[in-house]
Amino acid sequence: MSSTEVPIIAVVVPCFNEEAIFPHTLKALRDEIARLSESKEISASSYILFVDDGSRDKTWTLIENASEEYPEQVRGLKLAHNAGHQNALLAGLLTQRGKVDAMISIDADLQDDIAAFSKMVAHFRKGGADIVFGVRSARNADTMFKRETAGFYYRFLSLLGADVIPHHADFRLMSDRAVRALSEFGESHVFLRGLVVQLGFKTEIVEFERLPRLHGETKYNLSKMAGLAIDGITSMSVRPIRIIAVLGLVLFAIFVGVGIWVFTTWMSGETVQGWTSLMLLFLLISSFQICALAVIGEYVGKIFFEAKSRPRYIIDRECNAFPHERKLATP
Repeated sequence: MSSTEVPIIAVVVPCFNEEAIFPHTLKALRDEIARLSESKEISASSYILFVDDGSRDKTWTLIENASEEYPEQVRGLKLAHNAGHQNALLAGLLTQRGKVDAMISIDADLQDDIAAFSKMVAHFRKGGADIVFGVRSARNADTMFKRETAGFYYRFLSLLGADVIPHHADFRLMSDRAVRALSEFGESHVFLRGLVVQLGFKTEIVEFERLPRLHGETKYNLSKMAGLAIDGITSMSVRPIRIIAVLGLVLFAIFVGVGIWVFTTWMSGETVQGWTSLMLLFLLISSFQICALAVIGEYVGKIFFEAKSRPRYIIDRECNAFPHERKLATP
């Protein structure tokens, strides 16, 4: 779009049991949108879209009330069931295609600094970037365990062939053109941090410092983080299967070497020693086979779900789901 045109921005916020923090999130985002519109950085028609991912508390009621109180600024989208953070975010993005110039995705806890909105919009308007990644400048607020595991996670993803932006979660700006391209990806298991990188449009990075969570608890516990890591690896790369093949050849070479040693010892008439070492080798091979089957099974399971072509999410209700009248800029 033209750098002189003021863009309409939708801030997409996936929510799951965010009753405690919702009032703070609503106020902070409304204030920031008002500030940006007053400074003519974004259009006054910009708005917030809250996506309720099957919450069990009063999150949806709060979203409905906010949409009634601020009909021009707040919209709501309720999924029929808990589809997961990635699918909830994807639902919010795809339903806003053609309604805005760009979208900013951010989690409801607002630990990603909304002060970075201005820089993101500047890269979009003046720099022509279709995607602007919000990247953490440091992880000082995290525990040592989380810092180390996060660093290992990104190194591990890179090693296994998944192309991701280190220390970037789902805080990003995407142009309408980029979201339309994203909609062409039809896989059931969505890993947006990897898919967005695959789009190939012009990108920029904005660094920010992560803020402490004010209310509620994080929805990403250790098991969910592990699940996201597995989805990231198996959705973006087949390198684990190739590693299994290489390790299988290495173990076969070890087996051949041990077999030759056992045979030559027997031919010389000596008693074959090393029962313990042989048992350890047997256990090693057995463990490898189980791990290999688990990795292959993960890929087969994904093929199983992809073959069913089930919808990634089902929309139950919407609030204020009307398109803007202003014609959007043509990319």
